[in-house]
Amino acid sequence: MEVEKTQENITGKENDEPKIVYRGWKVMPFIIGNETFEKLGIVGSSSNLVIYLTTVFNMKSITAATVVNIYGGTSNFGTIVAAFLCDSYFGRYKTLSFAMIACFLGSVAMDLTAVINQLHPDKCAKEIGSVCKGPSIGQIMFLAGAMVLLVIGAGGIRPCNLPFGADQFDPKTKEGKRGIESFFNWYFFTFTFAQMVSLTLIVYVQSNVSWSIGLAIPAILMLLGCIIFFAGSKLYVKVKASGSPIHSITRVIVVAIKKRRLKLVGSSSDGLYNYIAKDSKNSKLSHTKQFRCLDKAAIQTPDDKLNIDGSPANPWNFCSIQQVEEVKCVIRVLPVWLSAALFYLAYIQQTTYTIFQSLQSDRRLGSGTFQIPAATYTVFLMLGMTIFIPIYDRVLVPFLRKYTGRDGGITQLQRVGAGLFLCIASMMVSAGVEQHRRNVALTRPTLGFAPRKGAISSMSGMCLIPQLVLMGIGDALAGVGQMEFYYKQFPENMRSFAGSLYYCGIGLASYLSSFLLSAVHDVTEGSRGGNWLPEDLNKGRLEYFYYFVAGVMTLNFAYFLLVSHWYRYKDVVDKDKSCDEFDKVSV
Repeated sequence: MEVEKTQENITGKENDEPKIVYRGWKVMPFIIGNETFEKLGIVGSSSNLVIYLTTVFNMKSITAATVVNIYGGTSNFGTIVAAFLCDSYFGRYKTLSFAMIACFLGSVAMDLTAVINQLHPDKCAKEIGSVCKGPSIGQIMFLAGAMVLLVIGAGGIRPCNLPFGADQFDPKTKEGKRGIESFFNWYFFTFTFAQMVSLTLIVYVQSNVSWSIGLAIPAILMLLGCIIFFAGSKLYVKVKASGSPIHSITRVIVVAIKKRRLKLVGSSSDGLYNYIAKDSKNSKLSHTKQFRCLDKAAIQTPDDKLNIDGSPANPWNFCSIQQVEEVKCVIRVLPVWLSAALFYLAYIQQTTYTIFQSLQSDRRLGSGTFQIPAATYTVFLMLGMTIFIPIYDRVLVPFLRKYTGRDGGITQLQRVGAGLFLCIASMMVSAGVEQHRRNVALTRPTLGFAPRKGAISSMSGMCLIPQLVLMGIGDALAGVGQMEFYYKQFPENMRSFAGSLYYCGIGLASYLSSFLLSAVHDVTEGSRGGNWLPEDLNKGRLEYFYYFVAGVMTLNFAYFLLVSHWYRYKDVVDKDKSCDEFDKVSV
C-alpha cells in the first residue's frame, strides 16, 4: 500500500521505503474534532430543511418532502462516485479536503438564501386562505446551487471519513486494532452527538430566533472543522489511491462472459487458476458453489500466459479463483442490500411527515408557553438509538451469547431482521397515533391554527415519541447491523466501497419515498375518500399512508427472510489473517 511521503523516512540508503509513522490517538483530536464540527455543520444545514422550505420558500408540504427526499437520495448516491474517485485517483485525504471546502461553501450559500431578501420569496400572510407567492426561477436556482455544493460535500465526506481515521492506526499491532475499534465507537458517538445538538439547539435558533443566524451557525462550524482538519495535515498517514474495486469486479465479469462457452470440470476449485499476490491485503477465501458461471473466469487456456511471478500476463484474459470469490462476495450481498435498504423507506417518513404531524399537535411543555420546535421531535429517534446501543452491547449480547455461542450473540442478518420488524411496528403505531390526533382535532376544541396548515389538535406532541423511539431502536439494530454486515462481508480492499453501498441504500429509499409520496398524492387527490396527503392533515388520511408503508415493509420483511435463508457468509481459509467472525451459513 503506497503512502505519500508526508511521513518520516528511515535514514540510510536512497532506495529505502518511506517509513509509515502511525500516530494513532495523537492525531485523533484533529480528526474527531473535525468530524464533530463537520457533522454539526451538515446536519445543522439539513435537519430542519423541510420546515425551511415550507416557511421561507413557501413550498407545499408534499413538494418540500419530495425535495428533501431527492436531496437526501442524491447525497447518499453521491458516495459511490466519491468512493470511486477516492480509490482510483485522489486518495482519502484529497477527497476529504475538497469535500469539506464544498460543504463549507454550500453552508454559506444556504445561509445567504435566508439573509438576502432577494434570494427568497416574500413571507406569506398569516390569514387562512391567503395566497402565497412561490419562489422565482432565480431563487430556486440559487437554492439548488447551495444544495448541490452540500451534496458534493456530504457525498465525499461520508465514505472517506471513517476509513481515513482508521488509516491512522497500525492494523498489524494489537494497539492499532484496538484503536480502530475504539475510533469506530467515537465516530458513531460524534455522529449521534451532532444529530442531537442540531435537532435541539440549532433547530431552536432556526425556528424561534432567526433563520439567518440559525443557518450561519452550521457555516461557522464547518469553517472550524476545516481549520482543525488542515491543522493536522502534516501528521496524517495519507494512503494513496490504489485502484478502484469496481475495476476488478468488472474484469471478472468481462472474462467470465468471454469464457462462457468453456466447461467446468467437477464442482471443486481443482484445475482453476489460483494466484494471490504477495502484497494482497485480502483474506484467502474458500471456493463456493454459488454463481458457478463466474468460475469460468479462472479457467486457464493454452493462450493464457503468466508473468514470472505467476500473475496473469493479461488480466483481462483470465482471473484467479480468489478474484472470482471476492466478486461473489459482492454479488451475494446485493439481494440482502436491496431489502435492508428499504428499512429507510419507513425511517424517512419519521423524519418528514412526523414533523408535519407535530406542527398540528400541542407542542407546549406543561402549562407554559414554550413550544418544542417541530423538527426537534426527531431527537427522540436518536435518543432511542443512543440508549439502546449500550443496552444491546452490554446486556443483550452477553445474554444471547450463552445460548447461541456466537461472539455477537446473533448473526448480523438476524440483527438486521429484528430492526426491520421494529420498523413495521413503528409505522403501525404512527398510523394509530395519527388517527387519534385527527379525531381529537375534529371532535374537541383546538388550539388555534398552524400557518398554511390547519387547526392544531389538542393531542400532546409527546404522543409522537413512541413511534420515534421504536424507529430509533430499529435503526440501532438494522442500521448499525447493515454497516457491520457490509464491513465484514466485503473483501478488505472493498470496504470503502462497502461504506458507500450502505449510503446508496439510504439514497434508494429516499428516491422511492419521493415516488410513493407523489404517486399516493396524485392517485388520492381526486378520489371519493379525498387526498391522503393534503396541506391540512386534518382533512387528509395520513394514517392510511402509514398503513400502506407498513404493508410494503411487511412484504419486504418476507423477502428479507427468503434472501437471508439463501445467503452464505464469507468463509475465510486463513482465519488468522482476519479478526472478524465468519459463518458458512446465514440465519
